[in-house]
Amino acid sequence: MVSEHAHVPVLANEALAALAVRPSGRYVDATFGRGGHAKRILEALGPDGRLLAVDRDPEAVAVAHERFSGDSRFIMSQANFAAVEAVVDAAGWSGQVDGLLADLGVSSPQIDVAERGFGFSRDGDLDMRMDPSSGESAAQWLARVDENELATVLKRFGEERYARRIARAIVAARAEQAILRTGELAEIVKTAHPRWERHHHPATRTFQAIRIAVNGELDALESLLAAAARILVRGARLAIISFHSLEDRIVKRALRKPPPDPSLPRGLPLPPGYPSASHPWKLVGKAVKASAEELGVNPRARSAVLRVAERT
Repeated sequence: MVSEHAHVPVLANEALAALAVRPSGRYVDATFGRGGHAKRILEALGPDGRLLAVDRDPEAVAVAHERFSGDSRFIMSQANFAAVEAVVDAAGWSGQVDGLLADLGVSSPQIDVAERGFGFSRDGDLDMRMDPSSGESAAQWLARVDENELATVLKRFGEERYARRIARAIVAARAEQAILRTGELAEIVKTAHPRWERHHHPATRTFQAIRIAVNGELDALESLLAAAARILVRGARLAIISFHSLEDRIVKRALRKPPPDPSLPRGLPLPPGYPSASHPWKLVGKAVKASAEELGVNPRARSAVLRVAERT
């Protein structure tokens, strides 16, 4: 029996409304997690509808098989969502997808299991991989990365003001002994950080940055957004839930209509077929955040932002 872990899907009502699910449609949940959003989509589908779920975490895949193996409308694929186009093609759905949902970042069960290494409230292995069976762990990455690259990662992916100072402290600490536990890394950062933010552990931004680097999360998001424009049919909905400014910035840039060609006269209508005139997305509504009621039940939703677009 696979442990499902307590997990409350973020912005579930808003995401379902954004997808405008048709009972006979075909939908992709690119980040299955523990199936909270998938369950809501399946409830909205009729007997002819289909849901293709994707997740690279083997624990999420096990939960999917446990929860939905008896539902013939449901297909589960273990993969990085960067490869969603190949997954859709393999399912024979090319050119038939009516909506795609992605709930980015780390799920609550991943954070709450200390040995996954995503958090530091309890000590665990310094892993941080979405798929623990593949790629380099955070401990392995920290053992080889040079100080300049580490500082760049902390600054870019963690928006850490004291990136250089923290990178220097990590490199000095690993020269004494390998950094293998989340508690060790959190303590190194805590000691090196000169100014703590209220209500935020000083290692929060460092852990975020290393996790993003180890999993290639921002590159994967770019790939997902590019693929979505190719696999969704005209009129289909794309719903993306992001949790920090780096993700949200990428989503906004992809969905916003490109600026007119500066070489053309201002106000001149672009000719049919001109690249800037063939933008694949039309924004649907404004960015949505969690309500006060949802935050009362799920405080982790406080930074969630849902953006929705329709395939033109």
